[in-house]
Amino acid sequence: MKIGAYQFAVTGNIKQNMSVIEKAISQAAQEGVEMLIFPECALTGYPPHDMKNSAGVNFAELDAVYEHLQTLADNLKIHIAAGTIMREKDKYYNSGVVFSPDKPKDIYFKRALWGWDKENFCAGNRNGIFEINGIRIGIRICFEVRFPEYFRELYMEKTELNLILFYDVSDHDDVERYELIKSHIRTRAVENVCDILTVDAIRPFQTAPTAFFDKSGHVEYELERNTEGMLVFDFEKKSLNFGEKGRKEISDTLTARI
Repeated sequence: MKIGAYQFAVTGNIKQNMSVIEKAISQAAQEGVEMLIFPECALTGYPPHDMKNSAGVNFAELDAVYEHLQTLADNLKIHIAAGTIMREKDKYYNSGVVFSPDKPKDIYFKRALWGWDKENFCAGNRNGIFEINGIRIGIRICFEVRFPEYFRELYMEKTELNLILFYDVSDHDDVERYELIKSHIRTRAVENVCDILTVDAIRPFQTAPTAFFDKSGHVEYELERNTEGMLVFDFEKKSLNFGEKGRKEISDTLTARI
């Protein structure tokens, strides 16, 4: 399956974000991409960085955007995963939404909330698992990469590819933070013997990668930091190597005791 991840400078202007996203989807479709992912809050922007708070989102405009993205998914036969803010009555959720051709959208609400997240969102309770072309996929959002528990859940559900949507940026060029988050991703891939695809926003300075990590934590593909662009590669299910077999066998033994 050909997969893409598009990083760009997310803003608080839905129309501006959608202009970038639509062009990316069109490019991806032309290249035969079957699933394209975008950063955390890619549709709306992230509060308070891009707007005062979650209530500042134009949800009527956002509903029209969801309909349009579903139409694009249906017509182009492409799966689109993007971060957004969703509202249920008086509650707001930092969300990952997957639009798939001719089926209802899959939704995940971020659960690890701290700082700005805690001030603007409620924690979700969905498992964040969906399936594309026979591949079982898990989705997590940004700060959740710091906690192995969220990814061990996915291991126990036998996901074959995990996605992480980031809006992790800094006001200065913090290369050390970038490498630290990269190390978290490597660890989540290694300890769960599962491939991981990540995508981040890029403004002002990008502090998480847009990259593909294999089951042993190797970075197979990675975009240049702070530069808008799309990562495209062919994702294949591969047989486990010697070390991966060992980690999986021991993990299965340990999780069976829980």
